[in-house]
Amino acid sequence: MKHIFITALFLVSACVCSYAEAEPAFGQGIMVGEVTETTAVVQVRVTDGRELVDGDVFDDGDALRDGDQPGVETVVRFTIPHVMPDGQVMSMIANVRTTKENDYIAQIVLRRLLPDKAYTVTAEIPVAAGSREWHDKIEATFQTLSGADKRASTRFHVVTGMNYDKFYGSDGGKKYEGEDRPLGYPAYDAMRGLEPDFVVYTGDDVYYDKNPRVKTLADMRAKWHRQFSRPRFIELSKTVPGYWMKDDHDHRTNDSDATGDYFPSHDLGIKTFREQVPIFAQDDDDSPTYRTRRVSKDLQVWLLEGRDYRSPNKMADGPGKTLWGEEQLAWLKRTLLESDAAYRLIISPTPMVGPDDGYKRDNHTNPKGFRHEGDAFKRWAAEHGLWDKGVFLLCGDRHWQYHSIDPIGAHEFSSGAICDANSRLGRKPGDPKSTDPEALIRQPYTQAKASGGFLSVVCEPGPGGAKATIRFEFYDERGELLYQYRPGAG
Repeated sequence: MKHIFITALFLVSACVCSYAEAEPAFGQGIMVGEVTETTAVVQVRVTDGRELVDGDVFDDGDALRDGDQPGVETVVRFTIPHVMPDGQVMSMIANVRTTKENDYIAQIVLRRLLPDKAYTVTAEIPVAAGSREWHDKIEATFQTLSGADKRASTRFHVVTGMNYDKFYGSDGGKKYEGEDRPLGYPAYDAMRGLEPDFVVYTGDDVYYDKNPRVKTLADMRAKWHRQFSRPRFIELSKTVPGYWMKDDHDHRTNDSDATGDYFPSHDLGIKTFREQVPIFAQDDDDSPTYRTRRVSKDLQVWLLEGRDYRSPNKMADGPGKTLWGEEQLAWLKRTLLESDAAYRLIISPTPMVGPDDGYKRDNHTNPKGFRHEGDAFKRWAAEHGLWDKGVFLLCGDRHWQYHSIDPIGAHEFSSGAICDANSRLGRKPGDPKSTDPEALIRQPYTQAKASGGFLSVVCEPGPGGAKATIRFEFYDERGELLYQYRPGAG
């Protein structure tokens, strides 16, 4: 196998020849994100060994530092095999330096990949420049998207509410009591067992505002480190790429917007999110976090941004108030109409149908929130027949699972929180304390017992060129199927 270095494939920093004296490791595993037909982002963070601060103590000492992992400055060598036109396998190499300024994160952007192909990427921490020996080595596999020209079977999961402090009990509430607690959320094993093509993390990956609250950038980063160091997450991420979104708790605080002079600031919340998850190249500060991905000929997904552009929550609702911002809304409408996918799934961090708690003013269901924009969009979609043409709404944010149908015809599926410790029962249509006191919403399913879990979506080509099918499945945190819905099925 030959070794070549192709800068056209990778976005990398300059190679350096000095290495850390510490024993560096990939304590947070390896993550592949934002896979398209031809690109992917690969990210690791180099840690000082694999030991956690305070070991496996999660509810004693300095709760914010328990489970954290200090970083190390070093060089990471990425290697990815590539089949040349003549069939020869060549090994492309990129060297990336980790620094304190970038939180010891090394990242590459893979380009010029082929659609619907399996790839393996390897990250190593060499013991010295040019050495074939390493301190640590890790491997990730992923499959590029098929794109608009090819039909393909697809399964993906949707999750939210990774409240580490509730799960481990450092906030003083209910917690997970199993002996496997150090491994992290059981749902990750259940998700991996279904062999998904990817996972959409719809936000609230961390909770800056839950005890212990963050006071510094180091605190913010520590909350991400603790999540990514959990063994179940590391195992999932080795074989399942992700698409990350943010919501209020991994932006600033509960129901946050850009207003208010408190920590973290609006800008720091945005910057830290972009630093910690593999969405963009590290020097990309401009690309919007709303985007669409054509998964296959039959399936396209939209990932929306709900915090960067919103009007102040306290502003009176009406035509001038927006959660999405003018540019994102125009982009969403245009790209929905341009798509010829059989199923078009709009994935939002927050709900548009609900019902939700009536007192809130954070989302498109809330009368004092952003309902005007949400209702206007749903009417626009109805005028174009989209609710009858394979367009569905998926959301995170809410801590219970439900399938709701808006009076205008829009179906919405809420993923619910990932763990039992962060779950609750939801508001039902007709509840006077809900956003739907008149029971206008139909709700084929909502949880009768509070539990964590995830939403799984399966899209499959029809036999003999028939129309593709789609189904929506709700699972609890142990992987038990709770409910499924297949449009058009009896």
